Amino acid sequence: MKTRFKPKYNIRKGDMVVVIAGESKDLTKPRLVKKVLPDIGKVIVEGVNIVTKHTKPSAQNTKGGIVKKEAPIHISNVMLWDPEQKAGARVSRVRKNGKVERVFKTKKIQGGSKS
Repeated sequence: MKTRFKPKYNIRKGDMVVVIAGESKDLTKPRLVKKVLPDIGKVIVEGVNIVTKHTKPSAQNTKGGIVKKEAPIHISNVMLWDPEQKAGARVSRVRKNGKVERVFKTKKIQGGSKS
């Protein structure tokens, strides 16, 4: 993902997210973000996109064998978890006292009759 400017994402390491697309899609189960890779636009999420890697014997690992580990998924396939709504939610940035804070966008229900 070559761009002139470094992209900014609303997801950070340590956040709770839900997977909204792909094989591990589950909109009700929050998961932990282990690592964010902003250069390629991907994240590593705990327990998602498990791949098996065959390793040869080496000095550190004398046996070798099959290792299961998490592979990165695209950042657009995850959504931040809102604990109040118990669901995934969109996020906007708001400047407060010179600092930028992430704020969940909530659905506003409009009342009244249609005219």
